[in-house]
Amino acid sequence: MPQNAWLIPVLPLLSFVLHVFIGRRLGERSAYLGIITVGASFVLALAGLAGVLGGETARVSAPWLQIGERTIAMGYRVGPLEAVMLVMVSLVSWMVLIFSRGYMHGDARYNRFFAIVNLFVAAMLTLVIADNFLLFFVGWELMGLCSYLLISHWFENLDNARAAMKAFMVTRLGDVGLMLGIWLVFINVGSFRFEDIWSHVDAGKMGVGLATFVALMLFTGAVGKSAQMPLHIWLPDAMAGPTPISALIHAATMVAAGVYLVARAYPIFQAAPLAMDTVAVIGAATGLMAALIATVQTDIKKTLAYSTISQLGLMMLSMGVGGLTAGIFHLLSHAFFKALLFLGSGSVIHAAETQDMHRMGGLFKKLPVTGTTFVIGTLALSGIPPLAGFFSKDEILLEAFHANPVLFWLGVGTSLLTAYYMWRAVTLTFFGRPRDHHVFEHAHESPAVMTGPLVVLAVPAVLFGFLGAPFLGHPLQHFIAGGELHMPEPSGFVQGAAITVGVAGILGAWLIYGKGVLDRGAAIRVVRPLYVLFKQKFFFDHLAMGIVYVTRGVSAVVGAFDKYIVDGLVNLVAWLVLQLGNASRRLAVGSVQAYAMVMFAAIVVGMFFYVLKG
Repeated sequence: MPQNAWLIPVLPLLSFVLHVFIGRRLGERSAYLGIITVGASFVLALAGLAGVLGGETARVSAPWLQIGERTIAMGYRVGPLEAVMLVMVSLVSWMVLIFSRGYMHGDARYNRFFAIVNLFVAAMLTLVIADNFLLFFVGWELMGLCSYLLISHWFENLDNARAAMKAFMVTRLGDVGLMLGIWLVFINVGSFRFEDIWSHVDAGKMGVGLATFVALMLFTGAVGKSAQMPLHIWLPDAMAGPTPISALIHAATMVAAGVYLVARAYPIFQAAPLAMDTVAVIGAATGLMAALIATVQTDIKKTLAYSTISQLGLMMLSMGVGGLTAGIFHLLSHAFFKALLFLGSGSVIHAAETQDMHRMGGLFKKLPVTGTTFVIGTLALSGIPPLAGFFSKDEILLEAFHANPVLFWLGVGTSLLTAYYMWRAVTLTFFGRPRDHHVFEHAHESPAVMTGPLVVLAVPAVLFGFLGAPFLGHPLQHFIAGGELHMPEPSGFVQGAAITVGVAGILGAWLIYGKGVLDRGAAIRVVRPLYVLFKQKFFFDHLAMGIVYVTRGVSAVVGAFDKYIVDGLVNLVAWLVLQLGNASRRLAVGSVQAYAMVMFAAIVVGMFFYVLKG
């Protein structure tokens, strides 16, 4: 029942506490704590979804803190949006935990890994059901902390530690804006509760100027967490963490929190047209940029990382043009097939002991289950009907088509590149001749504890799209919107374009990498400036490092000024006082006659100046 939703995050939190106190004594059996509790959370989430489908909605709120005349309430809410998010997050988290039991076998910090994963899951589920910005922010920041700890799981490798620090610092930049936006809302509305805020906005009590500024500040937090341009630079480096974490945090849950934030605050964005346009433009630009970078990646996980950035950009594009339900639909479907792809890449890495796709090839023979499920995930991501990605991506393109033709064609270009670079990854990894015979000979299918979650996630990757299919009346979108859904006019042109670019991208990748119809070396030489631009990731990392160096230079100048000017003046005053003290100490000779002489001299000098001044 929705009223029991508070148990959904509490169960993985309980698992975290048990890991802390008894995890080491259990050894690798401690993994079952998380598997059982998160599995129970998934069952409760399904029950909650069933209750919401039956017309129930849970709203529980109680006074928590009194500040002057204002009372801060704390509670949770489970409606249609929260119910479907709970099911998605708990299912993906459950599969990741089961997969991790095999993937992390023998790891020196096995118990620590599972403890932090359970804390992360509890934080994400808390964020989903929070009925106010304050509790939402607590879950948001806890996820950031857990992300840092999990990316740096193998912190003895300096690159991993740096990647974790980069992720933490970059996302904190966005969180500053989010925190400012939340406090501005509280000052203006007097409450953190979402329903109070929406009522305030709907009543027209928040002016367009304030709504625009608040929306942009909230979007800054979403830009950091959901890796939108220019704060996207942390996500590819975060692939340094264990692959199950890439699936959980950087594909299905944490990075989706930014999109979920925009959905939660959508009434504010709707009251600010400039903010909506900003979201759409940044989303479209991010989607295309990340897709172009993905076309030249050789690391299988980084290819998926840039794919995630690109798909998050499409979700933001949808939100910005008014397609709230289309964006949420793609968020949900993307979570399933991208988690499948990341776990599939983990299975490949476990078998091949390398992440370099140019050292792979022909692995389908050795990894039939992994290969089959990876192909399913790729086809879903590429938007091939009737898989999940086709229906959700088609809705985004339809929203953009009716809103802005430029944004629509940017979305089409992103979809074409998505199909191309994903089938490129499939071809390089699973088909063709083995390019490294040592890798090929030692490759083997992963154990059932790892392939089982792949098979489970392949099911929604195939079937989930039908829940939002137009020929069924968009049931999922109507459910999320509470029955008040206004879908854009269907377009055969948009649907045809979506299918065409998906097939064209796959065919192009197959001809180039599977059949070798193009001399890739010669092609790179012809378009070398573009190749370098994509390979260097549009120089965003260089720009970021430039900002770091400039900041260090300014800090050095400010530090020198503080040390030699400010501290110098303070030290000079202290030195003068000390010298005066030393000089005056010589007058303290202990003789009454000498003191009388000094007093007399002072009176004489004083009288002299008095007479002189009249």
